[in-house]
Amino acid sequence: MKIADVRTHVYGTPWRDLTYVQVFTDDGLVGVGETRMLGHTQALLGYLAEATRNHVLGSDPFDIESLVDRMKRGDYGRAGEIVMSGIACVEMACWDIVGKALGQPVWRLLGGKVRDRIKAYANGWYTVERTPEEFHAAARAVVDRGYRALKLDPFGAGRWELDRAERRHSISLVEAVRDAVGPDVEILVEMHGRFAPHEAIRIAASLAEFEPGWVEEPVPPENLRALAKAAAGIDAPVATGERIHDRTEFRELFDLGAADIIQPDIGHLGGISETRKLAATAETHFTLVAPHNVGGAVLTAANLHLAACTPNFMIQEHFNDFADEEVKLAAPGLPPVVDGYFALPTAPGLGVELDVDVVAAHPSRGAHFDLYADGWELRGSRPPGRG
Repeated sequence: MKIADVRTHVYGTPWRDLTYVQVFTDDGLVGVGETRMLGHTQALLGYLAEATRNHVLGSDPFDIESLVDRMKRGDYGRAGEIVMSGIACVEMACWDIVGKALGQPVWRLLGGKVRDRIKAYANGWYTVERTPEEFHAAARAVVDRGYRALKLDPFGAGRWELDRAERRHSISLVEAVRDAVGPDVEILVEMHGRFAPHEAIRIAASLAEFEPGWVEEPVPPENLRALAKAAAGIDAPVATGERIHDRTEFRELFDLGAADIIQPDIGHLGGISETRKLAATAETHFTLVAPHNVGGAVLTAANLHLAACTPNFMIQEHFNDFADEEVKLAAPGLPPVVDGYFALPTAPGLGVELDVDVVAAHPSRGAHFDLYADGWELRGSRPPGRG
């Protein structure tokens, strides 16, 4: 069996593009992978065109380790977000092919399950006005749908520090959400790397009474020592990792003890195998894994297969029950969230199939996401919490 063709498809939403990659074999099997890009979709497509010619065509899809190694190191230049995202799409598609060829869901090929269901948390639910009343009502809708955990970014367009009025307003949104969901639902607070360490510590202290399950990306991701400084002063668990694109870069994070929970994005870290290796390293540091996921059904499915077989998995992010629900139609087959949990996928491969006609009906809109724009403006519409 050899890879005979690679095709790319882009599904556009108001605030991000989803890129799907189909890998075709010479005996008729087709696998699919997915990633989401913010502002770099065309660069990703350009990389995939070159990588297909240089590394992918003619490869055995079962030889995933060899293919990933060639794509990551065979061009000499250091792989970053674009390259690792392209690798991830092809790698996922190969796992999909392998599972279909063997008639098994991918999680069974990764060592088998360690859990029977996968806890989820909702994101993308707070596309409302930044008022306590609106956040309260939106949070109630999440709980009414069965979720027992949800995440929010309450901080507007602030950066480095918030003024006193904005700080109080942001905290009032979290207070409203806690009032809406009660004491037993997990509230996860996203900071999106906005703050200087002292400000992240100050805000986290003000949030302590609402018992956040974690504080996410309190400082920009480039300086892990700054993250360690923030983490040392924050009583809540600290989570980070969505903007780290090579598992080797997590080494310093583990050495510094800078986070309690890592959030690798399968779609940016090189795929399922790379993330599985990272999770195993995290396990040796007694660190939990809560994968970042702002994708559609293919990327979510890949996350579920990883979660099924990962002992130190914590919880899975899920957007598309609240933001861009129609995205799920692009790849039917994903188990729904019921009472806050996904069931394990049972179909061979990833368990979802790409509908290219649905994708074609939603072309890219040239979305540009600017976290620091006033009101998080996105060419006239406010995006949901990014991840």
